[in-house]
Amino acid sequence: MTDRRPVAPAPPGDGAGRRILRVAGPLVEMECPGSVAMHDLVLLGTARIPGEVVAIRGDTATVQAYEYTGGLAPGHPAEPQGRPLSVLLGPGLLGGVFDGLLRPLSGAGDLLVTGVPGAAPDGRVWAFTPSVTEGARVAPGDVLGEIGARVPLRLVVPPDCSGEVTRIATPGEHGPGTALAVVDGREVRMAQRWPVRRPRPVAERLPADVPLHTGQRAVDLLFPVARGSTVAVPGGFGTGKTMLLQQIAKWCDADVIVYVGCGERGNEMADVIAELSALADPRTGGRLAERTVTIANTSNMPMMAREASVHTGATVAEYFRDMGLDVVVIADSTSRWAEALREFASRMGELPAEEGYPAGLASQLAAFYERAAAVRTPGGVTGSVTVIGAVSPPGGDRTEPVTAHTERFVRCLWSLDRDLAYARHYPAVSWVDSFSRDTPMLAAAYARGGDPEWAARRGRVTSLLAEADRLAGLVELVGVTALPPRERISVLAGRLLREAVVQQSALSPRDAYSTPEKTAALAEAVLTVIDRCRELVDRGVGADAVEEVDFTPLLRARESAGPAETLPVAAARDTVLTRLGEAVP
Repeated sequence: MTDRRPVAPAPPGDGAGRRILRVAGPLVEMECPGSVAMHDLVLLGTARIPGEVVAIRGDTATVQAYEYTGGLAPGHPAEPQGRPLSVLLGPGLLGGVFDGLLRPLSGAGDLLVTGVPGAAPDGRVWAFTPSVTEGARVAPGDVLGEIGARVPLRLVVPPDCSGEVTRIATPGEHGPGTALAVVDGREVRMAQRWPVRRPRPVAERLPADVPLHTGQRAVDLLFPVARGSTVAVPGGFGTGKTMLLQQIAKWCDADVIVYVGCGERGNEMADVIAELSALADPRTGGRLAERTVTIANTSNMPMMAREASVHTGATVAEYFRDMGLDVVVIADSTSRWAEALREFASRMGELPAEEGYPAGLASQLAAFYERAAAVRTPGGVTGSVTVIGAVSPPGGDRTEPVTAHTERFVRCLWSLDRDLAYARHYPAVSWVDSFSRDTPMLAAAYARGGDPEWAARRGRVTSLLAEADRLAGLVELVGVTALPPRERISVLAGRLLREAVVQQSALSPRDAYSTPEKTAALAEAVLTVIDRCRELVDRGVGADAVEEVDFTPLLRARESAGPAETLPVAAARDTVLTRLGEAVP
């Protein structure tokens, strides 16, 4: 990036137009010199508190501060930096824990870190292997070399750089601040700055038609998501949003995970960090944390840093995407981000819209989710960014503005049901209120991958669950014995599908993760048993006799079979089919 020259700080009262005029919490007004532009970085006061210009009115600029402004007063200096709010991107992000401005939290102790946004180099070195020679001509996105890490990383030409390679580093270990190449007179380092609000350019947006396997059957079977798609996870307090997102962060088949804890409780973030550090990564053989970037902006941290944290997470994801990787951004939760927008808008005196949120809430949500895509980079490689955002509607009211607007912009909705959660059904994904617009394209992808029955299997499961739900109210009124035999089998089918397929234990080492093969085997086993039950009642066998059969082996198959095992599932199916045969009078 080519930044404007930083403006030298001015002492208070020198008349240079760089004094603070007013302080109201995170809102700071300053005298505005002509060189200041929207979204520029400003350092406020002698403590150099970082802030961002969000409004310019005549000779006054409004700045949102990203740290506590206690002690800041009118007359204190304000230093415009002549560049937008940017963060430092590099291989050292993997495995790190950062605040909302991408400043490292490791070693910070009890006090929050302060200073200019961006992750400073941590002193580590990385193996570099060049893939071009001096004299070669390169364009934006071309690969200059490989960086040795648990995840295959590449040094690529920055988006605004091209020309002849006049120098390239020799193979060996180098620090992130070392100039590894010189392209057209410009030094290219491992660590590069990029504005958080500016999406990185792409050559082409591609159709999102490759499934992202999460290992959660309720998602992969009923409401699948494609790589490069968007997901919202609305749910009231206690419905298991954080647990579901943590499971996806642990088990999905993305190359890099960017976990943004936006305004959530600190103990939950501590649990996430501890579990990721303890888990082994089956893909790389190392720790799962080594391919995870954690942005922890908890509820006790400065409020406006929440607003920047989601954009920071998207920028980090795009950096790894440009290397040809598949990245998942998990934002927990966007409701806390929207609350920060509402609080700051009220301090600015903006006219409130629905429930006090700013009128631009919908456009800001759309801009965030728009950064998800499957793309072809300027260098010709493909990568993707998938965005999964939790929504915490107050009182579980899904008509409130954040939830309602989010549903308009996402392709998948995993709505969490309070009744399911209180019934200890995990994950509490409602098959009534959820949807996936990616299903038609992913059905074709599964067919190409050797599972042509995936769409039909999913359709049967969803229809049986819907039929069981339709009959549930009637059962409560008149009892199941008052129903006709086929309807009684439908009620039985709903119970078997819920307990044997859709339900999943996050605490079980054999059931916390389910491969596509195990998910398909469980669904097929239950559907086969249901078909046999219906055949029996159609032949005149009493529904009572069918219901009295012990289905326990089928219900326990998800626990008895390992994450990738299908033979125990088939054995459980055969055992139940045998018992059904013995039930025939």
